Amino acid sequence: MTVKNKVIVITGASSGIGEASAKLLAENGAKVVLGARRAERLAAIVNDIEAAGGQATYQVTDVTKQADVDSLVQLAQSTFGGLDVIFNNAGIMPSSPISALHTDEWDAMIDINLKGVLHGVAAVMPIFTAQKHGQIITTSSVAGIKSFAGAGVYGATKFAVRNLMEVIRMESAQEGTNIRTASLYPAAINTELLHTITDEKTKQGMDAFYQQVGISPQAVANVVNFAVDQPEDVNVNEFTIYPTKQV
Repeated sequence: MTVKNKVIVITGASSGIGEASAKLLAENGAKVVLGARRAERLAAIVNDIEAAGGQATYQVTDVTKQADVDSLVQLAQSTFGGLDVIFNNAGIMPSSPISALHTDEWDAMIDINLKGVLHGVAAVMPIFTAQKHGQIITTSSVAGIKSFAGAGVYGATKFAVRNLMEVIRMESAQEGTNIRTASLYPAAINTELLHTITDEKTKQGMDAFYQQVGISPQAVANVVNFAVDQPEDVNVNEFTIYPTKQV
């Protein structure tokens, strides 16, 4: 199968990587189902996709709630008659030194960046197992493959996601369910992630760095499209996306 006619659920779809991926996949013939917490943004993106001749629908979704993610997946099946891919893209990055003890933000990152992914996996696993095909794409981070001062808890959630995706790939091969995985490790991509940083010193440094080297989320959308477009017997499972300027 190629991108055309695939039914794809995308979380964190109201901006950035999720929005860019939804629009590109729909342009290439996918049927996209968008989930995020901002209804007005989702509605506008669906209108853009439909105006361009694509197929899309949306539902307000909080990935910290299993029932919300289950409902989003059910919407995909009822609207488009099946499910081929879930793109677990929702995430936040309120980075800070561990010593600052922003423990509420630690909890939020675990709930969204890790548990949110697990909720996506749980929602699609019975479907993919029964039909013996499916693809789980997840946004980790370059902080999921190398350590950064100031991003200890954020990186911990992203390292966890990396391990989770690889284990799913291995277990699927053992079980003969043909579930493919792809982990994305974006570096400095200009999205709303920086808006979630409350630690002032950390935010100033990150803002300056991203202004210097950051690139468009379209770069990641292109990689998502590439992963989805591969034949069913090919699993391209890890992608690191750096700006050329970034060390």
